[in-house]
Amino acid sequence: MAELKTKLNDASVDDFLNAIKDEQVRQDCWAIAEIMRKATKAEPKMWGSSIVGFGSYRYKYASGREGDWMQVAFSPRKQNISLYITSGFEGRDELLAKLGKHSCGKGCVYIKRLSDIHLPTLRKLINASVKHMLKTNPPEKK
Repeated sequence: MAELKTKLNDASVDDFLNAIKDEQVRQDCWAIAEIMRKATKAEPKMWGSSIVGFGSYRYKYASGREGDWMQVAFSPRKQNISLYITSGFEGRDELLAKLGKHSCGKGCVYIKRLSDIHLPTLRKLINASVKHMLKTNPPEKK
């Protein structure tokens, strides 16, 4: 079984975000980081070389494969900013309909810039995603 490349690491989130060349994308990413930090009450961590993730949970598939993953995350890419938020929660489609200019993949929402979207709706979408993630993947009791 192939090993997952995207892993939590100790790289500096500040260094990563401050190195973004496009000033608008850099500012947008800092704003997204703050929204996600408030939603998860977790500090940002680097996952792999280019994903800023917040919170984590343990998953286990029926196949027996298991691992750790972030609750929500984002990554500035060449074409857009990828927002990694869960799907399958009630009200997601309605929130996406109000979000503004975006596109979707299986587990991602892609935006060009924050000025293209409705920020209060983005906050609701991220909060709902985190709530759903915690409900479906509760933290392990220690």
